[in-house]
Amino acid sequence: MRKITIHLILGVIVVFNISGKLFAQEKLAQTGMQFLSVISDARAAALAGAVTSLETNSSALFFNPATMGFNTNLFDASFSMNKWIADINHQNISLSVSPAEGEYGVFALSLQLVDYGEILGTVVANTDLGYTDIGKLSASSYAAGFGYSKRLSDKFSVGGQVKYVSQDLADATIPATDSTTKSVENKASGLAFDFGTLFKTGYKSLQFGMSVRNFSQEFKYAQEGFELPLTFSLGISMNVFDFTSLKKEEHSLLVSINALDARSHSAQIAVGGEYTFLNKFMLRAGYLTNSDENDVSFGVGASIFGFVFDYSYTPYGVFGNIQRLSARFSY
Repeated sequence: MRKITIHLILGVIVVFNISGKLFAQEKLAQTGMQFLSVISDARAAALAGAVTSLETNSSALFFNPATMGFNTNLFDASFSMNKWIADINHQNISLSVSPAEGEYGVFALSLQLVDYGEILGTVVANTDLGYTDIGKLSASSYAAGFGYSKRLSDKFSVGGQVKYVSQDLADATIPATDSTTKSVENKASGLAFDFGTLFKTGYKSLQFGMSVRNFSQEFKYAQEGFELPLTFSLGISMNVFDFTSLKKEEHSLLVSINALDARSHSAQIAVGGEYTFLNKFMLRAGYLTNSDENDVSFGVGASIFGFVFDYSYTPYGVFGNIQRLSARFSY
């Protein structure tokens, strides 16, 4: 088992090295389906997204599927609501099942839904304004996935997810000839993949995580082709109270750091901190570098009778404030 684990780790390192080279060759801001990059989970948002190395049960499908591998609960479910900018609403749902306390791995389902609200459409026209109204448009996006994670030892787990992603931007009006136009379906859909690893060092609570999200072939709308927002993430986390004499069942201060390299924006560093009292009450804060609007975030959480409720607040500059709510249940 030890030899297999070492070989797997080496293989993962090679894959991530190749992925890093691919990122270096890609142009920024050339991606579509950006809803796949939006964080809706309140705990993750409060930590500025620095959760690649944290065990987040079924919601791990949205960050690093491998972190589900150490989940021994038979059943876990999460639901998140995110009131995003421009009155766009995101909802995330995840479910996981871990038979025989994870002996056969953890199986999970995920669903991301986006409600864009009412959109008024226009087309270029020979008018004083240069365009004409075409009425209300109906746009929609969703992603549905199946994930699996397995702990290969008491320190190492791997995981992955295959998901069907779709975005419908309503019909597009494009030129047919020099003087006429035609209406075509402006929709793109297909498969995308997420995968990652989690490694517990054995030194106190120190652990590392790695993930690649939204790996896929090129998609295409009516005329334009695009890539998904491929994201490569490295994370490290630890309860810094391990170095104190405080009782772990009463106090913990989890610090997590992520390095993010994405196709859609420049490299970033995310830092998050979570203080937990009596395993029931949580205070959180996070900071994201190289971000124009959403650099800081805050949040709270509470665990009550097996339910965990989380809330996050993110100032978003000219776009106002982003608020998220999440509920989780494990059995």
